[in-house]
Amino acid sequence: MKTHAKALLVPDSVPVSSVRRARAATPLRSLVVALAAATLGACSMIPVFERPAAPVPATFPQATPTAAPVVAPLADTIAWRDYFADQRLREVIALALENNRDLRVAALNIERARAQYGIQQADLFPSIAVSGGQSAQRVPGDLSMTGDSNVSRQYSANLGFASYELDFFGRVRSLEEQALQNYLATEEARRSAQISLVAEVANAWLRLAADRERLALAHNTRQTRQASFDLVRRSLELGAVSALDVHQAETLLQSARADAARFETVVAQDRNVLAQLVGGGVPDTLLPDGLEQAVATVAELPAGVPSEVLTRRPDIVQAERALLAANASIGAARAAFFPRITLTATAGTASSTLDGLFGGGSGAWSFVPQLRLPIFEAGRLQASLDLAEIQRDINVAQYEKAIQSAFREVADALAERATVAERIDARRKQVAATQNSLKLSDARYRGGVDSYLSLLDAQRSLYAAELELIGVRLIEATNRVELYKALGGGWQ
Repeated sequence: MKTHAKALLVPDSVPVSSVRRARAATPLRSLVVALAAATLGACSMIPVFERPAAPVPATFPQATPTAAPVVAPLADTIAWRDYFADQRLREVIALALENNRDLRVAALNIERARAQYGIQQADLFPSIAVSGGQSAQRVPGDLSMTGDSNVSRQYSANLGFASYELDFFGRVRSLEEQALQNYLATEEARRSAQISLVAEVANAWLRLAADRERLALAHNTRQTRQASFDLVRRSLELGAVSALDVHQAETLLQSARADAARFETVVAQDRNVLAQLVGGGVPDTLLPDGLEQAVATVAELPAGVPSEVLTRRPDIVQAERALLAANASIGAARAAFFPRITLTATAGTASSTLDGLFGGGSGAWSFVPQLRLPIFEAGRLQASLDLAEIQRDINVAQYEKAIQSAFREVADALAERATVAERIDARRKQVAATQNSLKLSDARYRGGVDSYLSLLDAQRSLYAAELELIGVRLIEATNRVELYKALGGGWQ
């Protein structure tokens, strides 16, 4: 612990008598100077902070190996306006950032933490106030020295402060540091909330694109099956087919009708989700047309980055700020074992008459230092210190867990990314194969070689394959968004 005392130097040109009069006339000013020197020399009992080692491997699994360091910009340095190329999606995200209620709450939490930090910071300085008052007292005759009753009055006007703590052991500064770290943590929480919101809006917009494409496919399939059903029914009237073929064709038709109605509901629900995220209605001009164009507007990130980039994620920084705040609370708990010195001082005038309040010789001052040294607290101070240290250990575990969760998010996104291209290629070839199968089944049915059941199976297989292709393309698009989010992109 270090303390520094500063001597008050007096120039030779100033008479000593003048200095003495000035000091006698301004005791409060000299006291404030002394307090400032003592406060600046206060020591800190906050433990030295050491960032815990990240309990994750140095590289991500399924990451693309690189012989040289990655020169591409990292995700957290790419603004969301640069990452998403579709202007409609950009405008939807901008609306969400402006109107989303969760993000608004996060911003208000920052303002609240800033105000709390300002309150705590004010404790570093004395609270100076002006006070004035009058006191009157009547003394009955049997208690008076003269035997006559009398009324005494006193008027006063003072300037001073009360119960200002000299922070010799850094208790107040530790609490101020704790409030500062909590404030900074709320800023990181808002950034993390923005990242989540940007990703949620992008995924909801892409999901809407996929479901609108599914709905269009269901409507086209329904029309195709309606035409097929009408053809089979006319063939029944001509005696060319049996009633079984008609019923089988109607089965496929009604299935397509049900799917079309289901996707109508899904699309409406997707729009409701998007409206909630945005905080209001989304104009039709900002809605996606189809998934094929939407996927192309989402950039692809390089995966060959070290896992240490996770420490830049706002939620990881938030956990680190919480750990720093818990570390500062240990300093405050340690300082509570040492004496606390508080000062109360006033300077002003006092008089028995109001008109003599500012007359000559009415000056008055008071100085009340207080020392409190804890001797017996029944273990309260030690328990408070133990609590602060346990809370610090909890925050260490939470910090490590946050890093592990972030590592898993990136690893999961990379694992999906490693196979999604092959899945898309397989689904596309499956659609092409089922289309050829349908053509052959239709030709064989018309030639009387196969039954209508084979044709129905081919139609069902093509419809299912096309739906699967839409689904896996959606996975590819959302995977790009999730990897961007997991690597900390989207807060700027």
